[in-house]
Amino acid sequence: MAIAALNSAATGLRALSTKIDVIANNLANSETTAFKRSRVNFEDLYYTPMRQPGIPSGSGDVTPAGIFVGSGVKVSNTQLDLEQGPMENTSRPLDIAVEGAGWFRVRVLDTVGDGFAYTRSGNFFLNRDRNVVVGLGDGFRLQPPITVPNGVTEKDILISPEGLVSVKLPGATATTQVGQIQLTNFVNPQGLNLLGGGLYTESDGSGPPSTGTPGDNGTGVLRAGFLEGSNVDPVKELVSLIKTQRAFELNSQSIQTADQSLQTVTNLRRG
Repeated sequence: MAIAALNSAATGLRALSTKIDVIANNLANSETTAFKRSRVNFEDLYYTPMRQPGIPSGSGDVTPAGIFVGSGVKVSNTQLDLEQGPMENTSRPLDIAVEGAGWFRVRVLDTVGDGFAYTRSGNFFLNRDRNVVVGLGDGFRLQPPITVPNGVTEKDILISPEGLVSVKLPGATATTQVGQIQLTNFVNPQGLNLLGGGLYTESDGSGPPSTGTPGDNGTGVLRAGFLEGSNVDPVKELVSLIKTQRAFELNSQSIQTADQSLQTVTNLRRG
């Protein structure tokens, strides 16, 4: 059975190594705008039945329990923690935080998903064509597209909690509506594909996107002049890292113990 112990401990080391990688990525992104931390879920592997429960014994009694020896553990999945990140006041009109479950929709390359991606990052800019783009990568256009007229500066842009984008044109006293920001929801946002760069794409696991006006159907509302911070709690991540490190050491100890058992068996003939 020492061989089984070696194999089980090896699966533990492999799975815990993955968890350490995920925790390290969480900590590395503790200051990334709107970053959502991930956690690792584990599941046990196949069990070898040495004796089935419920088998009649020699005295006619039924055994209340069996004997099963497991073969280790594996990573079941990594799960996004979609808890709201802290709101950080920037006072910049084109910094927009989503207070709720919604996602911004942006246009990406046609070769990526269906040409659209989703993000919680709300650090928007105006490109040279005065289109509103998100400050990720080379700048991806917000969908549906919003274009700001010439002569309008950032300080003249107003964005309501419901996503209505208005501007104050030069020489005008009243504001003019130039667009409507929409938000997207998913039945299972944990099923989104993670592309990196703050971008996510639809998958069969996430379900189809449902787009609507902020404030409707649980999409959440917008907070202009704010950015959503990372939802990583460095203290919790460090505690989890310590616990994972100790579990890694215990699995290493299991390998050493199994090795010593095999060495004892090997030395029986010499004794």
